[in-house]
Amino acid sequence: MGSQDMKNTLQEALKALYHHPDQQVRSRANDWLQEFQRTVEAWEVSDGLLHDANSNLETLIFCSQTLKTKVQRDFEELPPAAFFSLRDSLKVQNLLKKFSKGPSKVRMQICIAMSALAVHVSAQDWGGGGILNWLRDELGSNPDYLISFLELLTVLPQEASSYKIAARPERRRQFQKELVSSVNAAFGLLASCLSFKELHEQVLDAFASWLRLSHGIQAATLASHSLVLAAINGLKSEQLFDAAANAICELIRYTVYGSPGGLAEQMPLVQVLVPQVMGLRSRFSASLNVALVEKEGNQGGESGIGQADMEDDEIVKGMARLFAEMGDSYVELIASGSAESMMIVDALVQVTSHPEYDIASMTFNFWHSLQTILTKREYHCSFGNEAAVDSEMERRLIIFRPTFELLVSLVSFRVMYPQNYEELSKEDIIDFKRTRYAVGDILMDASSVLGGETTLKILSNSFFQAASTPGNGGSWDWRSAEAALYCIRAISKAVPISEGTVMPQIMGFLSKLPPQPQLLQTACLTIGSYSKWLSGAPNALSFLPALIEILTRGLSTSDDSSTAAAMALRHVCDACRDKLAGSLDVLFHIYHKAVSREGGYKLSTEDALQLIEALSMVITALSPEPAKKALEALCLPAVAALQEVITQAAGSSQQFNANQYTVPIDRLANIFRYVNHPEAVADAFRNIWPILKAVFDQRAWDMLTMERLCRACKYAVRTCGRSMGVTIGDMLQVVQLQYQLHHQSCFLYLSSEVIKVFGSDPSCANYLGALITSLFSHTISLLKTIQDFTSRPDIADDCFLLASRCIRYCPHLFVPSTIFPSLVDCAMTGITIQHREACTSILTFLNDIFDVATSIGGKKYRSVIDNIIFPRAASLTRILIGSLAGALPESRMEQVISVLMSLTRVYGMQVVTWGQEAISLVPSVAITDGERSNFLGALSSAASASGANSLAIIGSLEELSDVCRRNKTVQEMVQGALQPLRLTLTVAP
Repeated sequence: MGSQDMKNTLQEALKALYHHPDQQVRSRANDWLQEFQRTVEAWEVSDGLLHDANSNLETLIFCSQTLKTKVQRDFEELPPAAFFSLRDSLKVQNLLKKFSKGPSKVRMQICIAMSALAVHVSAQDWGGGGILNWLRDELGSNPDYLISFLELLTVLPQEASSYKIAARPERRRQFQKELVSSVNAAFGLLASCLSFKELHEQVLDAFASWLRLSHGIQAATLASHSLVLAAINGLKSEQLFDAAANAICELIRYTVYGSPGGLAEQMPLVQVLVPQVMGLRSRFSASLNVALVEKEGNQGGESGIGQADMEDDEIVKGMARLFAEMGDSYVELIASGSAESMMIVDALVQVTSHPEYDIASMTFNFWHSLQTILTKREYHCSFGNEAAVDSEMERRLIIFRPTFELLVSLVSFRVMYPQNYEELSKEDIIDFKRTRYAVGDILMDASSVLGGETTLKILSNSFFQAASTPGNGGSWDWRSAEAALYCIRAISKAVPISEGTVMPQIMGFLSKLPPQPQLLQTACLTIGSYSKWLSGAPNALSFLPALIEILTRGLSTSDDSSTAAAMALRHVCDACRDKLAGSLDVLFHIYHKAVSREGGYKLSTEDALQLIEALSMVITALSPEPAKKALEALCLPAVAALQEVITQAAGSSQQFNANQYTVPIDRLANIFRYVNHPEAVADAFRNIWPILKAVFDQRAWDMLTMERLCRACKYAVRTCGRSMGVTIGDMLQVVQLQYQLHHQSCFLYLSSEVIKVFGSDPSCANYLGALITSLFSHTISLLKTIQDFTSRPDIADDCFLLASRCIRYCPHLFVPSTIFPSLVDCAMTGITIQHREACTSILTFLNDIFDVATSIGGKKYRSVIDNIIFPRAASLTRILIGSLAGALPESRMEQVISVLMSLTRVYGMQVVTWGQEAISLVPSVAITDGERSNFLGALSSAASASGANSLAIIGSLEELSDVCRRNKTVQEMVQGALQPLRLTLTVAP
C-alpha cells in the first residue's frame, strides 16, 4: 500500500472509530489503528499528516501520539543517520514551530517525542553541548516559538526517568547525569524568559520541573535567583498562583533533599521561603471564615464578610498545600517546639479546621509524622543519656499536648453520618468510609501524644452529651452519638486495660441507646474493639450479660448490624473465653437460632461462621471432658444438615446445589480450625469421617465442594496432628483414588498439608511414599507441555507446592524416589507459565532443591541431586535467562533471579559457562558486548567464594532484563534466540 493510500485508510479508520454507529465497525477500526502504530510506515505517514494543513484535530492528535510512541519505543527501527533528519527537518523541529500556538494536546505529544529523542541519542549528536545548548540556540533564533520551547523545557526533566522510553539503562543514566549537569543552564534559559510577562506561568511550571533534578546548588544562590523571586511574586497573582505554589513546594522539598548537608546548608533559602508562605496566613484565615459561614448555611454578605474576603477555591487549596508541604518537610524542626515552629503549627491547625475534607486532610500526614517524632526515642538520641532524652521528650510533649487536644475536636466531627446518607451514591459512601478511617488514624496519633485515657475522656464528654439528650425530652440526632462512639472505638488500642473510670460508664450506657441501625452497628463494633479491655476489667462479669444482649439485638436489626454483632461476639469470646464458660448455654442458644434461621437473625453465611469461631474459642478454654461434649453439640447442626443432603442426593436423580454441601462443610472447617483440643477434634473427625467420605464419593467431580471439603480436612489435620490415628490413612486412600479420577487440585493441597504434619514420622513412611509416587506420577501425565500448564494452572500450583513440602519435610522419601527426576523435567517445562501462583510454586520448588543440596542436613542428597541437575543444567540456565529476558513478567524477576543465584551458589563457575553459552545466542543488535559482559560478570561474582555485593549482582541481572524488554521487537528477538518456551527435556511418560 502506497503512502497516500495509507494516509487515506488511516483517516477513514479514524472517522469510523469516532463517528460510526456500529460498535463492531468501531472495534475493527481500533484494531487496525493499533496495528498501524506498530508498522515502520507509521513514521512517514504520521509525519506527513501532521504537516498536512487539511488534517483535522482527530488526525493530528492520533498522528502526534503515534509519532511520540514510535520515538519512545521504536527508535531503533531507524538507521543511525536518521536522527538528524528527525531532529532538524521533517519530524520534530518543524512540528514544534507549527503547533506553537495549538492545539495544545498535539504540541504536548511532540514535546514528549522530542524528549524521548534526547534520551536515545548522546549529547554529542546535539552539537556537543547536549539538548540544552541546542535548545538555547533554537530559542535565540526562533523567539516566536517560545511557547513550544518552554513546554519542551518543562517535559525534559519529567521524562528523564521514564521507562516508557526504550533506551538502554546505561544511556538512561547518562541522560539523567546530562540533565543534572545542565540545571544551571536550564535556569538561565528560564530566567531569560521572565521578560515576557504573559509566559510567567509556563516559566514557573518549567522551573518546578527542573527543581526535581537539582542537586548541590548553593542556597544563597537560589535565595536571590530571579526565578525564586518570580515564584514568590506569583503568589500575589490569581492567574499565577497555582504555578507559583507548585514551584515553591518544589523549593521547600529542595531545602530538605537538595544537598548532602541537608536542611542546615539550606537555611538562607528557608529563611526566604518560610516568611513568604506564612504571609499567606491572613488570606487563608479570611477564606476559612467564609467557608465556616457557608457551612452554617449563611451567605457571606449576611455575616459581614465582603467580596474581598472571597478566594478562588483552587487558591485556597494551593495555600493549604503550601502550609502542609512546609509542615511535612520541616517536621523535625517543628517538633523542637520553638516559638517560630509553633506559628507554623497554628497555621496547620487552621488548615485542619477547614470544613472541606480535601483541604483539611492535606495536614494528616504532618500530624502523623509529628506524633512519631514526639513519641519515639530514636529521634531524641542526640540529647545524650537516658535522663536527658526523657526530659527533652517530656518538654516537647508538654508543648504539643494542647495542640493535639484541639486536633481531637477538629477532626472528630468529620465522621458524622450526613443527613442524606441513604441517598448517597456507592462512590460517595466509599469516600465517607475512607474519611472515617483516616480520622480514626488521626485520633490514634493524638492518643500517642496525649495518652489513651486522656483522649478517651475528651471523646467521652461528646458521647455522653449526645447520648443523654433523648432522656431529657429534647429532640435527638442519633448521628452525634454515633460519631462520638465511632471515635471512641477508633482509639480502643490506645486505651489501657487498667482504665477503670470512663469505660465502665460507656459500657453501662450502651444498653440505654435507642436501637437505631447505624448506632447499634457502631455499638456492636465498639464492644468488639474493647474486648481486650473487657478481658482485664475486674467487673467484666457484670457487663457481659448486657453486652451480649446488645449483640443479640444487633443480630436481628439489619444486615450491617448483624455482621458487626457477629464479629464483635467473636472478639469478645476470643478475649473473654475464660469468663464466658458459664454463659455457654446462652451462646449455644444464639447459635442454634442463627443456624436454624428461626430467630429473626439477619446473619449471612459468613456471619454464622463468626458465631462458630466465637463458640469454638470458648470451648477451647474448657477442660477436656466438657470440651468434648460441647464440641459434639457444636458439630451436630452441620453434621445433620450434611447427612440430610447426602441422603437426599443418594436417592434422587435431582442435581443438588453445591451450597447445600459447602455451607455445613464450612462450618465444620471452622470448628476444626478454632477448637484447640486435638484429641477431642480427632474423635469428632473420626466420627464424622463416614459422612465426609460420602461427600467425596458423591461430589468428587465438583471443584467447589471438593475445595471446601479439603479445606475442612486440612484444618482437622493441622489441629489434630498425630492424634488423627488411622483416619489419616483412610483419608489419603480416598484422595489418591479421587485425584486419578477427577484431577481436582485441592487433593494435592490437602496432601501437602499431610506431608507438613506427618512427613518426618517414620511410622507414616510407607503410605506417604505411595502417596507421593501416585500423585506426582498422575500429575506429570497431565502436565506434558507449557500449554498443559496454562490450561491447568491450579494443578501446577498445588503440585509444586506439594513438591516443596516434600523436600522440606520428607526429603528422605522424595529425593531418592524414581519420580523426582521426572518432576524436575516437569518443572522445567512449566517455568514460563504466566499464571503468578503456579509460576511462583515452580520457582520455589527449584530453589528448595538447591537449598537442600547446600544445607548441612542435605549433604547426603547432593550426589542424587547432582546426577539429576547436571544433565539438565545448561537447559535450565537458558530457560532462566530467557525468563529474565522477557518470557516472564517483570513482577516475577525477583524469584527468577533467586533461582539463578541459588543455582550459581551450588555449581559455581560452571553456571557462568552455561550462562555464556545461552547469552551468546542473543544477537548483538539486541544486547551489546558490554551488556553481555556485565551479565556474565554478575554471575561470576555470585559464583565466587568471596561473597560479592549481592545488591550489585541483582542490579546487573535486572539490567539485562531491562535491556531485553526495552521494546517489543527486541523482546521477540531475544525470545526467538533463547526459545525458553521450547527448550525442555522430554518429560517421562
